[in-house]
Amino acid sequence: MTASLHDRIRAAAPDLRGRLLADQPLADLTWFRVGGPAEVLFTPADEEDLARLLAALEPEVPVTVIGLGSNLIVRDGGVPGVVIRLGGKAFGSIAVEGDTLQVGTAVPDMRLAKAAAEAGLDGLAFYRGIPGSIGGALRMNAGAHGGETTDVLVEAHGIDRTGASRRFSHAAMGFSYRHSDAPEDVIFTRALFRGKPGDRTAIEAEMERVTAAREAAQPIRERTGGSTFANPDGGKAWQLIDAAGCRGLTRGGAQVSPMHCNFLINTGGATAADIEGLGEEVRRRVRETSGVALRWEIRRIGVDSTMVSR
Repeated sequence: MTASLHDRIRAAAPDLRGRLLADQPLADLTWFRVGGPAEVLFTPADEEDLARLLAALEPEVPVTVIGLGSNLIVRDGGVPGVVIRLGGKAFGSIAVEGDTLQVGTAVPDMRLAKAAAEAGLDGLAFYRGIPGSIGGALRMNAGAHGGETTDVLVEAHGIDRTGASRRFSHAAMGFSYRHSDAPEDVIFTRALFRGKPGDRTAIEAEMERVTAAREAAQPIRERTGGSTFANPDGGKAWQLIDAAGCRGLTRGGAQVSPMHCNFLINTGGATAADIEGLGEEVRRRVRETSGVALRWEIRRIGVDSTMVSR
């Protein structure tokens, strides 16, 4: 009988200090609350522990990294290989020095905005309007309310698939709209940001403005995944979706938000297939009515339940 992936990892790296769990449910780790389990879920104790796991892992085993699950659909068939989720003090700390902030990639974007404001550092208040974590912000050049990660990042550090430590300058990140050219196999662990000296009261007022604007325009109390599609060049995704007649459209337990139609919602009982299928139907209708092929901004991982037998 072939040993399970979990057991093979334990044999290859017996000194791992983090949590290594087999067949672990992922739905509760996502904002949509849908999806199947991870074949193996690993939460490393620190960078050294993460490097040890990656160095010991069989090269053909897929590795998937998840953050706060705010911009994520886990498909119903689950995620093969190893899913890595960073957390704890090792990846969740913020250290302020002068006009810079050294930030672990498990830190929520909103907490970075707050820490910068408390330090009187301007330029990072836009993170108050982004519900993800710093790791995701690096990977997709996250932005909102006129600011983007590329505006404030100095450098990022991570571990690659071989377990080697890597450093990326701002230029090496290759930022563009909602995208980074950093190698896919790198797991970001920390990043250095720079703000500008500012007035704390004014910065906090800007954060309150961002919060109020988000609450007024977005269905943040729902089970949602944030903006579904990236804005096309010179346009707004929500306007194209609205013009295609998709506001309020449903499939199973999934719905296009009546409040903001670039948001999909799990109204209760939706499957990942319902949500992703609804998104694809929106894309089809927009393409038919405008000729624009919308690009998914929400990340989709795992396999469709019809493609696996458990």
